[in-house]
Amino acid sequence: MGSALENYVNQVRTLSAAGSYRELADELPESLSLLVRNWSILDNVLETLDMQQHTLGVLYVLLGKLHSAATANPEPVQIIQLMREFVQRSNVEQLRFAVCPFYETCHLFTDFLVQKNLSILGIKVLSRAIEQIRQMDTQLTPIHADLCQLSLKAKNFNLILPYLDTDITDISTVAAECKNQQQQQPQHTLDANNDAKYFLLYYYYGGMIFTAIKNYERALYFFEVCITTPAMAMSHIMLEAYKKFLMVSLIVEGKISYIPKNAQVIGRFMKPLANYYHDLVNVYENSSSEELRIIILKYSEAFTRDNNMGLAKQVATSLYKRNIQRLTKTFLTLSLSDVASRVQLPSAVEAERYILNMIKSGEIFASINQKDGMVLFKDDPEQYNLPDMFLNVQTNITQVLDLVKQINKMEEEIILNPMYVKKALGSQDEDLASQHPKTYSGDPTD
Repeated sequence: MGSALENYVNQVRTLSAAGSYRELADELPESLSLLVRNWSILDNVLETLDMQQHTLGVLYVLLGKLHSAATANPEPVQIIQLMREFVQRSNVEQLRFAVCPFYETCHLFTDFLVQKNLSILGIKVLSRAIEQIRQMDTQLTPIHADLCQLSLKAKNFNLILPYLDTDITDISTVAAECKNQQQQQPQHTLDANNDAKYFLLYYYYGGMIFTAIKNYERALYFFEVCITTPAMAMSHIMLEAYKKFLMVSLIVEGKISYIPKNAQVIGRFMKPLANYYHDLVNVYENSSSEELRIIILKYSEAFTRDNNMGLAKQVATSLYKRNIQRLTKTFLTLSLSDVASRVQLPSAVEAERYILNMIKSGEIFASINQKDGMVLFKDDPEQYNLPDMFLNVQTNITQVLDLVKQINKMEEEIILNPMYVKKALGSQDEDLASQHPKTYSGDPTD
């Protein structure tokens, strides 16, 4: 081991033994370039450090390994095992002093796994990393986006769904963490500027995950958050989310879902770049399944390029279902062939398949007489007088009351925030000044 690396090890050991974690966290970034240059002997450094006692030192060695991965081409199993061991054994108290480098390490680890097509092996690792670093269950960290990306690549959603189902009340960003820790190292500047990126990616990937499991209502919410995030300019993430937002809106509501007027970036930038999606919306609103099929075929290359062809087919399916639902409001009985003709399905067999699936999912209430091929449409049998329904209503009321308490708590925290108070008082002073203009006794042009 070179003398420079020996100095690094001695520095880590000495300051860690003295409990000077703040000082160590401030000095270690200067050693990152040294670690990257000596990637071939970093394993020797790790042998001299203990993950529990020297967490900060091991973190930067791991960060150096990941930075040099493109050059060193390390064994994936070795990197995965090292990262897994680190998130299990590291000292959280020390890690709090280097949150920004920890986020960066997780981002590089995610990129490494995606490149090696080993995403599934990192899901539990990043889940553990989130549990380790977040300060509350409702806090969003930049690592959440990485976990979503790995889950999507691996098509494994078991671990990510509990995170996506948790309402976010706090956001941990690199800029905020660096400010709290009074760190101004240049290597964190790029990540600080990427806070918006990881926020948008969390909601974009989350929307894609809910779309994959056909929870379209929740997917619509995630895409809406992504596209309505205040911004001076459009990002590519927002544009792709907008395209999916339009298609999921049709599936959920049969039209474009309500978009707040303050989302000016949509009208200014997104709409002109998503013309063929708006053509799809216009055709859908005409309720013609045949026209919709033609428009999807016309823009199939664009939908395929955007990885939205499967979603386009789901839009077509939803129009068939919506047209069948319209028939229930007009007719009491229809033959399967009539249903197929009216909703433009290719055959009575296909119409029967749609109706049976809709009955099973509770989208319509009907029965089919197999003997004569007739469909009998029925009214909703729910009378809202059963114990299960009462418990459902009671659960919803409890959730609403909990949400009100949460909103009131957040409002109180904002009101007591010194920055808010200062800004509010400043606004009041400006209002008073405008109400009592200064008088001039001399020439008004002076």
